[in-house]
Amino acid sequence: MSERKNKNIRKPKNTSKPKGKTIKPKNKTSRKPPEVKIIPLGGLGEIGKNMTAIEYKNEILLIDCGLSFPDDDMFGIDKVIPDFDYLVNSDKKIAGLIITHGHEDHIGAVPYLLKKLNIPIYGLRFPLGLIENKLKEHGLRGDFRKICPGKEFRAGNYFTIEPLRITHSIADSVCYSIKTPAGRIFHTGDFKIDYTPVDGNPIDFARFAQIGSEGVLLMMADSTNVIRPGYTQSEKVVGETLEGIFRSSKKRIIIATFSSNVHRIQKIIDIALLCRRKVAISGRSMVNVVELARELGYIKIPDKSLVDLNKAGNIPDRELVVITTGSQGEPMSALARMASNDHKAINIRKNDMVILSSTPVPGNELTVSNVVNRLIAKGAEVIYSDIAETHVSGHACQEELKLMHSLIRPKYFMPVHGESRHLQMHAELASELGMPSENIFILNNGDCLTLTSNRAVKTENVCPAEGIMVDGLGIGDVGNIVLRDRRLLSESGLIIVVSAIDRKEGRIISGPDIISRGFVYVRENEDLIDAACAKAEEIILTGLDNGINDWNSIKTSVREGLRKFIYSKTKRNPVILPIFMEV
Repeated sequence: MSERKNKNIRKPKNTSKPKGKTIKPKNKTSRKPPEVKIIPLGGLGEIGKNMTAIEYKNEILLIDCGLSFPDDDMFGIDKVIPDFDYLVNSDKKIAGLIITHGHEDHIGAVPYLLKKLNIPIYGLRFPLGLIENKLKEHGLRGDFRKICPGKEFRAGNYFTIEPLRITHSIADSVCYSIKTPAGRIFHTGDFKIDYTPVDGNPIDFARFAQIGSEGVLLMMADSTNVIRPGYTQSEKVVGETLEGIFRSSKKRIIIATFSSNVHRIQKIIDIALLCRRKVAISGRSMVNVVELARELGYIKIPDKSLVDLNKAGNIPDRELVVITTGSQGEPMSALARMASNDHKAINIRKNDMVILSSTPVPGNELTVSNVVNRLIAKGAEVIYSDIAETHVSGHACQEELKLMHSLIRPKYFMPVHGESRHLQMHAELASELGMPSENIFILNNGDCLTLTSNRAVKTENVCPAEGIMVDGLGIGDVGNIVLRDRRLLSESGLIIVVSAIDRKEGRIISGPDIISRGFVYVRENEDLIDAACAKAEEIILTGLDNGINDWNSIKTSVREGLRKFIYSKTKRNPVILPIFMEV
């Protein structure tokens, strides 16, 4: 049979190499997996100043922009805000700022950020309302974009975000599920797990579990209460305690709480109405928040039950409740002024009951104790959290954190919102739940965590993240040297040495005179002041006799010589400031 007729017979392939150059197939270029960077600008190793940047290619998404309050050694400082230099100097676009809730440590620095960058702000109604009030005080306007829990929205080109309702100590708190090209990032915000929340909006655990099943690359979780075992009690417990106190008391009730805790304020109002009491509001921040919350529908109170504070004196004691600021013992707060008889409308009397519906923030224990003592000294009955359950935390304890980890099941974990001890303990808790230690990352402010779908790398100190101190209208103009001088002034006071000198003739025309502030009471220490003047005169004349004509050299000699003299007499080191006038 011929080859042409038999189609089943195939010709053998020619295996000989072709002549000339062999053409190799082109290798396919291996694509680099998408990388997303997490850069905390605040909130790590500290309480407050919470701010995190999520960066992908040429875009940055910001989570919160809060402030912290000054430490005891930050004399004269009003607040501390994050360093925005990385954002301002970056050639990257800010896709937006998403807000988890309206506490100061999460929104307090927004006006300072908007003075440098014009960016959209995403959040629920209540935190956006609080931010808008802040911007008005600074003469600013914001690009506000309202979001709804459970409804995804897009920020920039790369971030798809789903806000999820969470329970906390302030209305409209959310956590965020953020889809990025590298994978999903879950940020809890501040939270606790309250099965019976005051507003009737519990956590959607089914959705949380679904997100965990879909896969989470990284979870960032609140660490504030990780040291406490067990569970945080429900806000309902506080309501039951307060109702018992209100029903049994015939005294005028003054109750101090956080102005931002509108759920508790509403509960206090409900109990007051139930006990046929009228309500007065005291404190600027309390008045502002209550007005906003009433406008947005978060607080409901009949107009006839709300009385002007200045007219509260006309209401019988057993029919009045005053809700006030000052639960942290702030010196200028309404409650502190009441305790000092400096309040324009309310003075503490023996027939008063004062309730502190809060616990002291770390560092405020002494100021709270001082206010309590002053209230008791005036004869008031004072009830606080050590005596009755007048407050519950808004942050998750260990068992609630374990539940969150079990629902989300992230590949990588980064504890946030806490001091170093909190972050370390939260990392240990995650390890106990079975997460590999190499997948847990403890960062400092300014570090960077670079993530791909299968890799995570920590890089230290990629940007400045020291706190910027705000003093009055000055932002960042007070540094360590100024704080050191303020500390010295607070410890030992100030001595000013004033003298008029004729350098050409090498003689003193007048002085030296000494002015003292915060050093000693001059009238009772005239001998010391006279001796110090004589010492200063001796040092100046010695310098002039030696032909020293340089002002700085003479001032340095006076400063050092007088410092040694003062220390030998008093064992104190006041700040010494020589002022010379040439005649």
